[in-house]
Amino acid sequence: VQLQAFGGGQVQAGDSLTLACTASGRNFSSNVMGWFRQAPGKEREFVAVISRGGNRTSYSDSAKGRFTISRDNAKNTVFLQMNALEAEDTAVYYCGADPTGYGGRWSGQYPHWGQGTQVTVSS
Repeated sequence: VQLQAFGGGQVQAGDSLTLACTASGRNFSSNVMGWFRQAPGKEREFVAVISRGGNRTSYSDSAKGRFTISRDNAKNTVFLQMNALEAEDTAVYYCGADPTGYGGRWSGQYPHWGQGTQVTVSS
């Protein structure tokens, strides 16, 4: 599966932004989908994950309560709705796909990645 993430931009603290990641190829719904982010000089970190059917989600502590992950399997797309953005959310955001169905918070579990989209939050 090939992934393409988009929707990033430069916003002010407190603003909202929705990222999207579309997949080409077959069997999108067979993949657990995750969002990760990487700030300059830091390792890629987990943000959120959603199950194949979309009925189960999990978030990092920093994302919980502010971000919402969702998916539309008919459109081969996963979303990340981000509210109350903070300067600390500034990073390149990546979507990952895990066909094994395990998903989880470890980036190494995801063999497929999109190119990333930059989110910059000004305080």
